[in-house]
Amino acid sequence: MDNRTEAREFLVSRRSRITPEQAGLEPIGGRRRVPGLRREEVGGALGPAPGCGVRCMQYLLDAITGAPAFIANNRMDIVAANDLGYAMYSDMYRGTARPANHSRFIFLDPLSHNFYPDWDRAANVNVAILRREAGRNPHDKRIAELVGELSMRSDEFRTRWAAHNVRRHYSGTKTFRHPVVGLLELTYAAMELEDDPGHTLTVYPAVPGSPSDEALRLLASWAATERIAETARAASRA
Repeated sequence: MDNRTEAREFLVSRRSRITPEQAGLEPIGGRRRVPGLRREEVGGALGPAPGCGVRCMQYLLDAITGAPAFIANNRMDIVAANDLGYAMYSDMYRGTARPANHSRFIFLDPLSHNFYPDWDRAANVNVAILRREAGRNPHDKRIAELVGELSMRSDEFRTRWAAHNVRRHYSGTKTFRHPVVGLLELTYAAMELEDDPGHTLTVYPAVPGSPSDEALRLLASWAATERIAETARAASRA
């Protein structure tokens, strides 16, 4: 079973734990063969959110409590996340630009060199993904604007963009250095959202019992104290 299948089954299992009554819904149809919310009820539970339909996914993100999880669009804006996701990327929200964007953070924010121990690898992967998305969406004005901005403001980006590398990995391991909890060595699984083209769900679990697993627990405690998620969501709506 590949990681995308595992991620999909994980989301289905989480959805099954939420009843229509808990979500404030009148159940659709009659007797259910399986527990939990039906797929069509997930959007109704959340209602529309301005600017991004995938935020009907927020209940599912919030159900993932042991690992950072977030949804990004095809220009790598973070459009939704769980508490640990916002906490892990707290440095990205220290700037004023909204929505928070992986590419801008990597190439325009000096904090990224501390956050990514292997900054060169992170930069190369980021540009390769962005070039892939630009190739898939050649008429996307917002992607073109982002590429133009980064090309003007970052020599590092401009050099890598000229290399024409294109790739996308949906599973693997990554290392981060969080300013509060230190080194995080995390696996990851990414899944494109078929019902929301151009959006990808990524989850970053740690190996159970590992130092990074303990660090994520500390990160969760810190996030609860600092109210990082509330601040990030409020800034995104402003």
